[in-house]
Amino acid sequence: MEPISIAIVMTICLLLAIILRAPIGLAMAMIGGTGYMAISSPAALQAYLASAWPDKFLSYDFAIIPLFILMGHLATRTGISAALFGASNAWIGHWRGGLAMAGVAGCAMFGSISGSSIATASTMARVALPEMKKHNYGNALAAGSLAAGGTLGILIPPSIVLIIYALLTEQNIVKLFLAATIPGILAVIGFIIAIAVYVRIYPEQAPRQDKAPLRTRIRSLGEIWHIVSIFIIVLGGIYGGFFTPAEGASIGVVLTAAAGLLSRTLTLEGLVESLIGTAGASAMIFVIIFGADIFNVAVALSRLPTALADYFALSDFAPMTVLLMVVLFYLVMGCVMDSLSMIVLTVPVFFPTMMGLDFGLTPEFQALWFGILTLVVVEVGMITPPVGMNLFIIAAIARDIPGSQIFRGTVPFIISEFTRIALLISFPALSYWLVKVWV
Repeated sequence: MEPISIAIVMTICLLLAIILRAPIGLAMAMIGGTGYMAISSPAALQAYLASAWPDKFLSYDFAIIPLFILMGHLATRTGISAALFGASNAWIGHWRGGLAMAGVAGCAMFGSISGSSIATASTMARVALPEMKKHNYGNALAAGSLAAGGTLGILIPPSIVLIIYALLTEQNIVKLFLAATIPGILAVIGFIIAIAVYVRIYPEQAPRQDKAPLRTRIRSLGEIWHIVSIFIIVLGGIYGGFFTPAEGASIGVVLTAAAGLLSRTLTLEGLVESLIGTAGASAMIFVIIFGADIFNVAVALSRLPTALADYFALSDFAPMTVLLMVVLFYLVMGCVMDSLSMIVLTVPVFFPTMMGLDFGLTPEFQALWFGILTLVVVEVGMITPPVGMNLFIIAAIARDIPGSQIFRGTVPFIISEFTRIALLISFPALSYWLVKVWV
Protein backbone atom coordinates (compact mmCIF):
# COMPACT_ATOMS: atom_id res chain seq x y z
CA MET A 1 0.00 0.00 0.00
CA GLU A 2 1.23 3.50 -0.85
CA PRO A 3 2.37 5.63 2.15
CA ILE A 4 -0.28 8.29 1.46
CA SER A 5 -2.97 5.59 1.38
CA ILE A 6 -1.71 4.30 4.73
CA ALA A 7 -1.99 7.83 6.18
CA ILE A 8 -5.58 8.11 4.93
CA VAL A 9 -6.47 4.73 6.50
CA MET A 10 -4.83 5.90 9.75
CA THR A 11 -6.97 9.06 9.76
CA ILE A 12 -10.18 7.06 9.18
CA CYS A 13 -9.25 4.65 11.98
CA LEU A 14 -8.59 7.58 14.33
CA LEU A 15 -11.96 9.15 13.53
CA LEU A 16 -13.65 5.81 14.28
CA ALA A 17 -11.74 5.60 17.58
CA ILE A 18 -12.93 9.11 18.49
CA ILE A 19 -16.54 8.18 17.68
CA LEU A 20 -16.19 5.08 19.88
CA ARG A 21 -14.90 7.34 22.71
CA ALA A 22 -11.49 5.64 22.94
CA PRO A 23 -8.84 7.50 25.00
CA ILE A 24 -7.50 9.93 22.42
CA GLY A 25 -3.84 9.83 23.45
CA LEU A 26 -3.73 6.03 23.46
CA ALA A 27 -5.64 5.83 20.16
CA MET A 28 -3.25 8.23 18.41
CA ALA A 29 -0.20 6.39 19.76
CA MET A 30 -1.41 2.92 18.73
CA ILE A 31 -2.69 3.94 15.29
CA GLY A 32 0.32 6.18 14.67
CA GLY A 33 2.77 3.47 15.77
CA THR A 34 1.11 0.88 13.53
CA GLY A 35 1.17 3.28 10.59
CA TYR A 36 4.82 4.19 11.27
CA MET A 37 5.81 0.50 11.14
CA ALA A 38 3.77 -0.07 7.98
CA ILE A 39 5.45 2.88 6.22
CA SER A 40 8.94 2.24 7.57
CA SER A 41 9.73 -0.65 9.96
CA PRO A 42 9.41 -1.68 13.61
CA ALA A 43 13.12 -1.00 14.11
CA ALA A 44 12.70 2.54 12.76
CA LEU A 45 9.86 3.22 15.21
CA GLN A 46 11.93 1.87 18.09
CA ALA A 47 14.87 4.06 17.09
CA TYR A 48 12.63 7.13 16.88
CA LEU A 49 11.12 6.56 20.33
CA ALA A 50 14.55 5.93 21.83
CA SER A 51 16.09 9.12 20.45
CA ALA A 52 13.36 11.73 19.98
CA TRP A 53 11.20 11.45 23.08
CA PRO A 54 13.77 11.74 25.85
CA ASP A 55 14.89 15.00 24.24
CA LYS A 56 11.31 16.29 23.99
CA PHE A 57 10.23 15.46 27.52
CA LEU A 58 13.44 16.88 28.95
CA SER A 59 13.07 20.07 26.92
CA TYR A 60 13.21 23.30 28.94
CA ASP A 61 10.23 24.66 26.97
CA PHE A 62 7.93 21.85 28.17
CA ALA A 63 8.45 23.00 31.78
CA ILE A 64 6.13 25.92 31.04
CA ILE A 65 3.08 23.66 30.85
CA PRO A 66 3.07 22.16 34.38
CA LEU A 67 4.17 25.47 35.89
CA PHE A 68 1.23 27.43 34.48
CA ILE A 69 -1.11 24.55 35.38
CA LEU A 70 0.17 24.66 38.96
CA MET A 71 -0.31 28.43 39.02
CA GLY A 72 -3.93 27.91 37.99
CA HIS A 73 -4.52 25.23 40.64
CA LEU A 74 -3.06 27.45 43.35
CA ALA A 75 -5.24 30.34 42.18
CA THR A 76 -8.30 28.11 42.38
CA ARG A 77 -7.60 27.22 46.01
CA THR A 78 -6.76 30.69 47.30
CA GLY A 79 -10.13 32.40 46.84
CA ILE A 80 -8.96 34.46 43.87
CA SER A 81 -12.05 33.61 41.82
CA ALA A 82 -14.40 34.95 44.51
CA ALA A 83 -12.42 38.19 44.81
CA LEU A 84 -12.41 38.72 41.03
CA PHE A 85 -16.15 38.11 40.71
CA GLY A 86 -16.83 40.30 43.74
CA ALA A 87 -14.86 43.21 42.28
CA SER A 88 -16.53 42.88 38.88
CA ASN A 89 -19.96 42.63 40.49
CA ALA A 90 -19.35 45.70 42.65
CA TRP A 91 -18.63 47.86 39.59
CA ILE A 92 -21.05 46.54 36.95
CA GLY A 93 -23.45 44.26 38.82
CA HIS A 94 -26.19 46.94 38.87
CA TRP A 95 -26.40 47.01 35.07
CA ARG A 96 -29.12 44.98 33.38
CA GLY A 97 -27.40 41.59 33.04
CA GLY A 98 -24.55 42.92 35.16
CA LEU A 99 -24.03 39.72 37.16
CA ALA A 100 -23.56 37.73 33.94
CA MET A 101 -21.20 40.44 32.67
CA ALA A 102 -19.32 40.29 35.96
CA GLY A 103 -19.01 36.53 35.50
CA VAL A 104 -17.47 37.03 32.05
CA ALA A 105 -15.09 39.71 33.39
CA GLY A 106 -14.14 37.44 36.27
CA CYS A 107 -13.47 34.59 33.82
CA ALA A 108 -11.22 36.86 31.75
CA MET A 109 -9.20 37.92 34.79
CA PHE A 110 -9.00 34.40 36.20
CA GLY A 111 -7.99 33.08 32.76
CA SER A 112 -5.04 35.46 32.84
CA ILE A 113 -3.72 33.42 35.75
CA SER A 114 -4.95 29.87 35.10
CA GLY A 115 -4.43 29.42 31.33
CA SER A 116 -7.08 26.68 31.29
CA SER A 117 -10.64 26.83 29.99
CA ILE A 118 -11.90 23.98 32.18
CA ALA A 119 -10.35 25.44 35.35
CA THR A 120 -11.78 28.88 34.55
CA ALA A 121 -15.31 27.60 33.86
CA SER A 122 -15.48 25.31 36.88
CA THR A 123 -13.96 27.77 39.36
CA MET A 124 -16.00 30.81 38.32
CA ALA A 125 -19.22 28.78 38.07
CA ARG A 126 -18.95 27.74 41.72
CA VAL A 127 -18.69 31.40 42.71
CA ALA A 128 -21.02 33.14 40.26
CA LEU A 129 -23.88 30.66 39.75
CA PRO A 130 -25.18 30.82 43.36
CA GLU A 131 -25.12 34.63 43.20
CA MET A 132 -27.07 34.70 39.93
CA LYS A 133 -29.65 32.25 41.28
CA LYS A 134 -30.02 34.40 44.41
CA HIS A 135 -30.89 37.37 42.20
CA ASN A 136 -33.36 35.31 40.08
CA TYR A 137 -31.31 35.23 36.88
CA GLY A 138 -32.60 32.88 34.20
CA ASN A 139 -30.92 29.48 34.06
CA ALA A 140 -30.02 29.82 30.39
CA LEU A 141 -28.29 33.18 30.80
CA ALA A 142 -26.50 32.21 34.02
CA ALA A 143 -25.15 28.90 32.73
CA GLY A 144 -24.51 30.05 29.16
CA SER A 145 -22.52 33.13 30.16
CA LEU A 146 -20.22 31.12 32.43
CA ALA A 147 -19.73 28.31 29.91
CA ALA A 148 -18.79 30.90 27.28
CA GLY A 149 -16.71 32.96 29.71
CA GLY A 150 -14.73 29.86 30.58
CA THR A 151 -13.41 29.66 27.01
CA LEU A 152 -11.42 32.83 27.72
CA GLY A 153 -9.08 30.67 29.80
CA ILE A 154 -7.38 29.27 26.69
CA LEU A 155 -7.16 32.62 24.87
CA ILE A 156 -6.24 35.21 27.49
CA PRO A 157 -2.46 34.86 28.04
CA PRO A 158 -0.92 32.79 29.50
CA SER A 159 -2.63 30.00 27.55
CA ILE A 160 -1.65 26.32 27.73
CA VAL A 161 -3.01 25.68 24.23
CA LEU A 162 -1.06 28.63 22.81
CA ILE A 163 2.11 27.29 24.41
CA ILE A 164 1.54 23.92 22.75
CA TYR A 165 0.87 25.60 19.38
CA ALA A 166 4.14 27.50 19.77
CA LEU A 167 6.03 24.29 20.53
CA LEU A 168 4.43 22.46 17.59
CA THR A 169 5.15 25.20 15.05
CA GLU A 170 8.41 26.52 16.56
CA GLN A 171 6.97 30.00 17.06
CA ASN A 172 7.91 32.53 19.71
CA ILE A 173 5.71 32.07 22.80
CA VAL A 174 5.98 35.71 23.86
CA LYS A 175 4.84 36.94 20.44
CA LEU A 176 1.90 34.52 20.48
CA PHE A 177 0.86 35.82 23.91
CA LEU A 178 0.99 39.36 22.54
CA ALA A 179 -0.93 38.33 19.43
CA ALA A 180 -3.73 36.87 21.58
CA THR A 181 -4.24 40.09 23.56
CA ILE A 182 -6.45 42.03 21.13
CA PRO A 183 -8.57 38.98 20.14
CA GLY A 184 -8.98 38.25 23.85
CA ILE A 185 -10.21 41.79 24.55
CA LEU A 186 -12.57 41.50 21.57
CA ALA A 187 -13.95 38.28 23.06
CA VAL A 188 -14.75 39.95 26.38
CA ILE A 189 -16.37 42.93 24.65
CA GLY A 190 -18.32 40.62 22.33
CA PHE A 191 -19.64 38.53 25.22
CA ILE A 192 -20.72 41.62 27.15
CA ILE A 193 -22.52 42.97 24.07
CA ALA A 194 -24.20 39.57 23.61
CA ILE A 195 -25.47 39.70 27.21
CA ALA A 196 -26.69 43.30 26.78
CA VAL A 197 -28.65 42.38 23.63
CA TYR A 198 -30.03 39.20 25.20
CA VAL A 199 -31.35 40.92 28.35
CA ARG A 200 -32.89 43.67 26.23
CA ILE A 201 -34.88 41.01 24.37
CA TYR A 202 -35.56 38.94 27.51
CA PRO A 203 -35.47 41.42 30.44
CA GLU A 204 -37.04 38.89 32.81
CA GLN A 205 -33.86 36.79 32.56
CA ALA A 206 -31.82 39.41 34.44
CA PRO A 207 -33.57 41.49 37.13
CA ARG A 208 -31.74 44.66 38.15
CA GLN A 209 -29.98 44.87 41.51
CA ASP A 210 -29.03 47.86 43.61
CA LYS A 211 -25.87 49.78 42.82
CA ALA A 212 -23.04 49.10 45.28
CA PRO A 213 -21.88 52.13 47.34
CA LEU A 214 -18.66 53.79 46.19
CA ARG A 215 -16.91 52.67 49.37
CA THR A 216 -17.76 49.04 48.60
CA ARG A 217 -16.49 49.34 45.03
CA ILE A 218 -13.20 50.87 46.12
CA ARG A 219 -12.80 48.23 48.82
CA SER A 220 -13.33 45.49 46.17
CA LEU A 221 -10.33 46.80 44.25
CA GLY A 222 -8.22 46.48 47.39
CA GLU A 223 -9.15 42.79 47.55
CA ILE A 224 -7.70 42.05 44.10
CA TRP A 225 -4.57 44.22 44.11
CA HIS A 226 -2.34 41.16 44.60
CA ILE A 227 -3.98 39.41 41.63
CA VAL A 228 -3.38 42.41 39.39
CA SER A 229 0.19 42.60 40.67
CA ILE A 230 0.84 38.93 39.80
CA PHE A 231 -0.61 39.47 36.32
CA ILE A 232 1.52 42.58 35.71
CA ILE A 233 4.72 41.04 37.08
CA VAL A 234 4.40 37.75 35.17
CA LEU A 235 3.18 38.98 31.79
CA GLY A 236 4.90 42.36 32.05
CA GLY A 237 8.18 40.65 32.80
CA ILE A 238 7.74 38.22 29.91
CA TYR A 239 6.71 40.93 27.43
CA GLY A 240 9.46 43.24 28.64
CA GLY A 241 12.10 40.57 28.15
CA PHE A 242 13.12 40.55 31.83
CA PHE A 243 12.67 36.79 32.00
CA THR A 244 11.66 33.87 29.78
CA PRO A 245 8.14 32.37 29.77
CA ALA A 246 9.35 29.44 31.89
CA GLU A 247 10.93 31.81 34.41
CA GLY A 248 7.77 33.93 34.38
CA ALA A 249 5.67 30.85 35.10
CA SER A 250 7.97 29.94 38.01
CA ILE A 251 7.68 33.45 39.43
CA GLY A 252 3.89 33.29 39.00
CA VAL A 253 3.72 30.04 40.97
CA VAL A 254 5.79 31.51 43.82
CA LEU A 255 3.77 34.75 43.93
CA THR A 256 0.41 32.95 43.80
CA ALA A 257 1.45 30.58 46.58
CA ALA A 258 2.80 33.49 48.64
CA ALA A 259 -0.49 35.40 48.21
CA GLY A 260 -2.41 32.35 49.39
CA LEU A 261 -0.17 31.82 52.40
CA LEU A 262 -0.24 35.48 53.44
CA SER A 263 -4.04 35.61 53.18
CA ARG A 264 -4.26 32.23 54.93
CA THR A 265 -6.46 30.84 52.16
CA LEU A 266 -3.90 28.27 51.00
CA THR A 267 -3.60 25.36 53.40
CA LEU A 268 -1.14 22.48 53.34
CA GLU A 269 -3.95 20.24 52.15
CA GLY A 270 -4.73 22.71 49.35
CA LEU A 271 -1.07 22.82 48.32
CA VAL A 272 -0.87 19.02 48.16
CA GLU A 273 -4.10 18.86 46.16
CA SER A 274 -2.71 21.50 43.78
CA LEU A 275 0.45 19.46 43.21
CA ILE A 276 -1.52 16.25 42.66
CA GLY A 277 -3.94 18.01 40.30
CA THR A 278 -1.04 19.53 38.38
CA ALA A 279 0.63 16.13 38.03
CA GLY A 280 -2.58 14.57 36.73
CA ALA A 281 -3.34 17.36 34.25
CA SER A 282 0.26 17.50 33.03
CA ALA A 283 0.36 13.73 32.57
CA MET A 284 -2.85 13.85 30.52
CA ILE A 285 -1.45 16.61 28.30
CA PHE A 286 1.87 14.83 27.80
CA VAL A 287 0.11 11.56 26.91
CA ILE A 288 -1.92 13.39 24.27
CA ILE A 289 1.21 15.13 22.95
CA PHE A 290 3.05 11.78 22.94
CA GLY A 291 0.29 10.03 20.99
CA ALA A 292 -0.16 12.92 18.58
CA ASP A 293 3.57 13.11 17.94
CA ILE A 294 3.77 9.44 16.92
CA PHE A 295 0.69 9.84 14.73
CA ASN A 296 1.96 13.05 13.12
CA VAL A 297 5.44 11.65 12.49
CA ALA A 298 3.86 8.67 10.72
CA VAL A 299 1.68 11.01 8.65
CA ALA A 300 4.74 13.15 7.85
CA LEU A 301 6.62 10.03 6.71
CA SER A 302 3.78 9.35 4.27
CA ARG A 303 4.32 12.86 2.85
CA LEU A 304 0.59 13.52 3.09
CA PRO A 305 1.05 17.07 4.53
CA THR A 306 3.50 17.91 1.72
CA ALA A 307 1.16 16.50 -0.91
CA LEU A 308 -1.75 18.43 0.61
CA ALA A 309 0.25 21.67 0.66
CA ASP A 310 1.39 21.15 -2.94
CA TYR A 311 -2.14 20.36 -4.05
CA PHE A 312 -3.61 23.57 -2.65
CA ALA A 313 -0.62 25.64 -3.81
CA LEU A 314 -1.05 24.43 -7.39
CA SER A 315 -4.85 24.30 -7.42
CA ASP A 316 -7.23 27.02 -8.51
CA PHE A 317 -8.51 27.47 -4.95
CA ALA A 318 -8.03 30.99 -3.62
CA PRO A 319 -6.06 31.11 -0.34
CA MET A 320 -9.12 32.49 1.46
CA THR A 321 -11.20 29.55 0.22
CA VAL A 322 -8.68 27.10 1.67
CA LEU A 323 -8.68 29.01 4.96
CA LEU A 324 -12.48 28.90 5.16
CA MET A 325 -12.38 25.14 4.50
CA VAL A 326 -9.93 24.70 7.40
CA VAL A 327 -12.11 26.87 9.67
CA LEU A 328 -15.19 24.82 8.74
CA PHE A 329 -13.28 21.61 9.47
CA TYR A 330 -12.35 22.89 12.94
CA LEU A 331 -15.93 23.95 13.66
CA VAL A 332 -17.25 20.50 12.75
CA MET A 333 -14.49 18.60 14.58
CA GLY A 334 -15.00 20.81 17.62
CA CYS A 335 -18.40 19.16 18.08
CA VAL A 336 -16.82 15.73 18.66
CA MET A 337 -13.25 16.38 19.84
CA ASP A 338 -11.61 18.33 22.67
CA SER A 339 -9.53 21.41 21.90
CA LEU A 340 -6.12 20.13 22.98
CA SER A 341 -6.37 16.93 20.93
CA MET A 342 -7.49 18.92 17.89
CA ILE A 343 -4.54 21.28 18.13
CA VAL A 344 -1.84 18.63 18.56
CA LEU A 345 -3.36 16.41 15.87
CA THR A 346 -4.20 18.87 13.12
CA VAL A 347 -1.74 21.76 13.38
CA PRO A 348 1.25 19.71 12.11
CA VAL A 349 -0.86 18.84 9.04
CA PHE A 350 -2.57 22.17 8.36
CA PHE A 351 0.30 24.49 9.31
CA PRO A 352 2.52 23.62 6.30
CA THR A 353 -0.50 23.99 4.00
CA MET A 354 -1.40 27.43 5.33
CA MET A 355 2.20 28.62 5.29
CA GLY A 356 2.43 27.62 1.62
CA LEU A 357 -0.40 29.99 0.65
CA ASP A 358 -0.02 33.67 -0.12
CA PHE A 359 -2.11 35.94 2.11
CA GLY A 360 0.16 38.94 1.59
CA LEU A 361 1.73 38.58 5.05
CA THR A 362 5.25 37.85 6.23
CA PRO A 363 5.76 34.20 7.29
CA GLU A 364 5.96 35.19 10.96
CA PHE A 365 2.76 37.26 10.93
CA GLN A 366 0.97 34.57 8.92
CA ALA A 367 1.97 31.94 11.51
CA LEU A 368 0.73 34.18 14.35
CA TRP A 369 -2.54 34.93 12.53
CA PHE A 370 -3.23 31.27 11.80
CA GLY A 371 -2.44 30.30 15.40
CA ILE A 372 -4.80 32.85 16.93
CA LEU A 373 -7.54 32.11 14.39
CA THR A 374 -7.20 28.38 15.05
CA LEU A 375 -7.41 28.95 18.79
CA VAL A 376 -10.55 31.10 18.46
CA VAL A 377 -12.27 28.52 16.25
CA VAL A 378 -11.31 25.70 18.62
CA GLU A 379 -12.70 27.85 21.43
CA VAL A 380 -16.17 27.59 19.86
CA GLY A 381 -15.95 23.80 20.18
CA MET A 382 -15.78 24.21 23.97
CA ILE A 383 -19.42 25.37 24.02
CA THR A 384 -20.96 23.30 21.21
CA PRO A 385 -22.51 19.85 21.75
CA PRO A 386 -22.04 16.93 21.91
CA VAL A 387 -18.47 17.25 23.28
CA GLY A 388 -18.42 20.85 24.45
CA MET A 389 -16.28 20.42 27.56
CA ASN A 390 -17.47 23.63 29.22
CA LEU A 391 -21.08 22.53 28.82
CA PHE A 392 -20.29 19.35 30.78
CA ILE A 393 -18.45 21.35 33.44
CA ILE A 394 -21.39 23.69 34.02
CA ALA A 395 -23.87 20.79 33.90
CA ALA A 396 -21.86 18.93 36.57
CA ILE A 397 -21.88 21.97 38.86
CA ALA A 398 -25.47 23.12 38.19
CA ARG A 399 -27.24 19.77 38.28
CA ASP A 400 -30.64 21.45 38.52
CA ILE A 401 -30.23 23.16 35.13
CA PRO A 402 -31.17 20.96 32.13
CA GLY A 403 -28.51 20.54 29.46
CA SER A 404 -30.86 21.97 26.83
CA GLN A 405 -31.07 25.26 28.77
CA ILE A 406 -27.30 25.43 29.12
CA PHE A 407 -26.84 25.01 25.38
CA ARG A 408 -29.60 27.53 24.62
CA GLY A 409 -27.83 30.01 26.85
CA THR A 410 -24.62 29.70 24.82
CA VAL A 411 -26.29 30.55 21.48
CA PRO A 412 -25.79 34.37 21.81
CA PHE A 413 -22.13 33.77 22.62
CA ILE A 414 -21.65 31.40 19.69
CA ILE A 415 -23.04 34.16 17.44
CA SER A 416 -20.56 36.56 19.05
CA GLU A 417 -17.74 34.09 18.39
CA PHE A 418 -18.69 33.78 14.71
CA THR A 419 -18.59 37.56 14.46
CA ARG A 420 -15.10 37.60 15.99
CA ILE A 421 -13.92 34.87 13.61
CA ALA A 422 -15.19 36.95 10.68
CA LEU A 423 -13.30 39.99 12.00
CA LEU A 424 -10.06 38.05 12.42
CA ILE A 425 -10.33 36.61 8.92
CA SER A 426 -11.17 40.00 7.39
CA PHE A 427 -8.56 41.94 9.38
CA PRO A 428 -5.51 39.74 10.08
CA ALA A 429 -3.70 42.72 11.66
CA LEU A 430 -5.89 42.26 14.75
CA SER A 431 -3.71 39.22 15.46
CA TYR A 432 -0.27 40.67 14.88
CA TRP A 433 -0.52 44.46 15.21
CA LEU A 434 0.52 44.46 18.86
CA VAL A 435 3.52 42.27 18.03
CA LYS A 436 4.49 44.67 15.25
CA VAL A 437 4.29 47.65 17.60
CA TRP A 438 5.79 46.06 20.73
CA VAL A 439 8.69 44.00 19.41
